[in-house]
Amino acid sequence: MDIDIDVRAALERLAAGAPAEPPPVGDWRSRRAAIDAVYAGLEAGSDRVDGVETADFAAPSADGHQIPLRLYRVAGRLPTALVVHLHGGGMIAGSIDGYDQVCRRYAVDAGVAVLAVAYRLAPEFPFPTPVEDCVAAVEWAVRHVAEVHLPGERVVLMGDSAGGGLAAATALACRDRGVGPLHAQVLIYPMLDDRTSAADPAVEPFLTWTAADNVTGWQALLGDGYGHDEPSALASAARARSLRDLPRTYVEVGQLDLFRDESIAYAKRLMDDEVSVHLVVRPGVVHGYDRFAPDSRAARAAHADRVEFLRSL
Repeated sequence: MDIDIDVRAALERLAAGAPAEPPPVGDWRSRRAAIDAVYAGLEAGSDRVDGVETADFAAPSADGHQIPLRLYRVAGRLPTALVVHLHGGGMIAGSIDGYDQVCRRYAVDAGVAVLAVAYRLAPEFPFPTPVEDCVAAVEWAVRHVAEVHLPGERVVLMGDSAGGGLAAATALACRDRGVGPLHAQVLIYPMLDDRTSAADPAVEPFLTWTAADNVTGWQALLGDGYGHDEPSALASAARARSLRDLPRTYVEVGQLDLFRDESIAYAKRLMDDEVSVHLVVRPGVVHGYDRFAPDSRAARAAHADRVEFLRSL
């Protein structure tokens, strides 16, 4: 398989600062430090998006923790939807600060309000804490939309990587608990299936999130039950028995991504369960390509597709 030439160049620049040997399976601390450093660098190097107002709130989780939330909206514009945004980071890393310009750009380009959620991370807070934080954020959003003059009938879940997996799990929880209504979910190269522990050999040389990384993330989230007990679908959305009655869904994944097969399988199951699905398998790109190579043609096309989907709601 061939990798996109612009994405390859961006990865070569990132690789110059990477350690010679990857951390062993289970070393979440090194991975967290590396991921957070990369996100900080990408954020610092990204184009600044002006004209967006922010406000900080907090939502109470079931255990009494106050979950930090940050609302983005364009000054003087009535948003068409409220996007609850869940950041990536393999369940073990990431923050809303690492996605600040990402959220600003969606607010401006798609005409939506974006509510970024600082859910708690594993392994300090294993399942069910991260997904329960996300559900609590949706509940808060549904309750408070009128106070902040937002469109409560169009609440959308959105996330990439671990955030995409949490968005899928949160949508399942909201369906089962009657939270909402949710208007759509946007799953960008989502982390959906704890059973993904090996890579397609043809794809393996291109992986930016490896099978060892994935096992580490799922171990951190599921603890001692990983590999022994079947987890809840609220931990691993691919385990859900039924996907019926979920909202319309956008699924996007790169052809050179560890999550390619599980993303396609999830989209197929959604279609089989009569959910409207927009599926994009983008050739020649890797996990996180839009963050690593934001000026590439592939990243620009992906952003345009996501914005068009959000505008169509």
